[in-house]
Formats: sequence, C-alpha cells, structure tokens
Amino acid sequence: MGIEHPRYKVAVVQAAPAWLDLDASIDKSIALIKEAAEKGAKLIAFPEAFIPGYPWHIWMDSPAWAIGRGFVQRYFDNSLSYDSPQAERLRDAVRKAKLTAVIGLSERDGGSLYLAQWLIGPEGETIAKRRKLRPTHAERTVYGEGDGSDLAVHARPDIGRLGALCCWEHLQPLSKYAMYAQNEQVHVAAWPSFSLYDPFAPALGAEVNNAASRVYAVEGSCFVLAPCAIVSQSMIDELCDRPDKHVLLHAGGGFAAIYGPDGSQIGDKLAPDQEGLLIAEIDLGAIGVAKNAADPAGHYSRPDVTRLLLNKKRYHRVEQFALPVDTIEPTILPQQRADCRNRGTTGLRYATQWPSRSGCAAQI
Repeated sequence: MGIEHPRYKVAVVQAAPAWLDLDASIDKSIALIKEAAEKGAKLIAFPEAFIPGYPWHIWMDSPAWAIGRGFVQRYFDNSLSYDSPQAERLRDAVRKAKLTAVIGLSERDGGSLYLAQWLIGPEGETIAKRRKLRPTHAERTVYGEGDGSDLAVHARPDIGRLGALCCWEHLQPLSKYAMYAQNEQVHVAAWPSFSLYDPFAPALGAEVNNAASRVYAVEGSCFVLAPCAIVSQSMIDELCDRPDKHVLLHAGGGFAAIYGPDGSQIGDKLAPDQEGLLIAEIDLGAIGVAKNAADPAGHYSRPDVTRLLLNKKRYHRVEQFALPVDTIEPTILPQQRADCRNRGTTGLRYATQWPSRSGCAAQI
C-alpha cells in the first residue's frame, strides 16, 4: 500500500490582540482556539507576538517617549512566562480542543524578552518553544535573539512535518533553506500587521510580505499558513498622541492568507479590518507533485556548488566547567610524605588548593 497523506482543516487567525493585557490576551487566544476546534480544524496558527500584542510603540517615537508613556514597563510585565498560570491556561485550552496550536508571543525569561512561537500538541504537550533568530531593526530594543536550535521542523503523526518562522525571517535566504532541507510540509509564517508606515514603506506592507509567504510556499513546496494581526482603534487612540502620528500607523492591516505548495491561494480572505479565522482544508499529497518539479534541498539542489553550514546547538550564556586541579585528588609520593612529616604538615592537599613547591598543605 502506498503513502496515506494527512488531509485536514487548518485555521489561520486574523484578529487584533488584547494589547498589553496578558490575561485578556489569554482569554482571546482561548476563545479563538475553541472556535477553531468547533469548525473542525486540527491546526491553528496565531500572528507574531499576539500575546500581548506587537510593540508598535518602538516605531512611533523615541525610547524616552516609550519609557515615559509606560509602554516599556507594561510590555515587560504583560509578556508571557512559560512557567506562569497564564501559560498553563493556554496549554489546557489546546488539550481540551484536541488540536495543535502555533502561538505567537512575547516570551519573558528572567529579565529579557524574546519574540517567540510556542508549538503545543493536542495532548497539551510542548512540541517546541522557538525564538526569532534576529529581531528586526527597532525590535532589537525590546527582544533578545534565538539560536540555531530554533530552525527546526517537527514530525507530527497527525499533521505532518511542522515548522514556523516570524515576520522578516522570511527574508533570510539561509534560514529558509535550513527549513526546506528538513522536508517541511506545513509552515506557519507569523506576521504582526501591515499598517505601519503605510503606504510610504512598501517593504513593510501587505503586497511585499504576502509575496514572501507565497514564495516560501513555492520554494519549499509546502503549505504556508500566514496569520496576521489587526491594529485596533483602541491601540491607535493610545499610541497616536499627536496628530502627525496617525500617518505612521493606522487601524486595520490584516492580510492573513493560506498558500499551497504550488503558490496558489487557498480559501477566502477577510477585509483588512475584519476579525476572524480563515478555514481551509489542506491535502499533504499535493506536496509530492510540487516537489516532483522542484525540490530545493533534494533533486533540484547542487551541493557540489553551494552548501549551507548550520549550527543547531542550543546557545547557553553560561557554560559550567571545572579545571582538573578542582576535581582530581593528587598523589603524594612516599618521599614527599616523609618531607611533609619533617615539616610538621599533614601531607594532604585539598582539591581546591594550588600545589605548593613542596607538595604539602599546611596543618589546619
């Protein structure tokens, strides 16, 4: 018998976050998870930093302004820690819904924040906790970095090989190739909103970035779920404290989409200011047809000409080690022991001491 390919419904979120309100963000996320389950979805994808919302204040004025307005403190306080009751509520909601969720969030770990995606399985188990490798431009005033272990694709028996990236990670050719080479089948491309500096910064807009999601689908011969958040009017009211700032950010900006491995758009689209879920059925059998034409890390590659070096080791800020002198008990020769007795010392050297010229330790 040949391969039986998974075929199932997916849900892609287009909604405004409960901005800078952690508990309300969890409530809204749980409501969307329940709605996706009721509509028969086995996988739901959330926008970038949906919990507690994207830090739009970093693009609106100076750091001093953001601190003075309280945005910096509020953003830190309302980011999600994985060992918190709020995280447990999310995990429990996914378990009850019996689906897989890829949730975009601002992760709080100690005194630092990270742009993260939490992949949770249908039993409430953690599939992965990934971080954006390199925050983009002004984002580096808020977030730390991920590492090579975050470029990972995860084999799931019910939904296929699942991976995820955030925002402009989709403009990083080497990172994308690292994902393609792991035979990714379903990819979550999480975006914040396309209403910043619109229309005078096309690189930040919907046309360019939806094209990046679409190209990812074609290059990787995979399905791409591209959730996208909305900027709400209440966020505008809080962020735009001067008339000229309304030129920098406007309400709406939602352009969620789903793309097939041939680059075709699947399912309907919502209006830029409309909240909801995109629901579509995907058939992983279509991937084999697409890869028959062009498998970028397989028959369509030329490793004799170009190859990628990938370091997937988890990066630790502190590596613990010990010098040999800290762990090895030295051997005292008989003549040294006799010399020590003549000097009136014990002849014992403690592991934490550097050796003296005589090899003896003083009597304690």
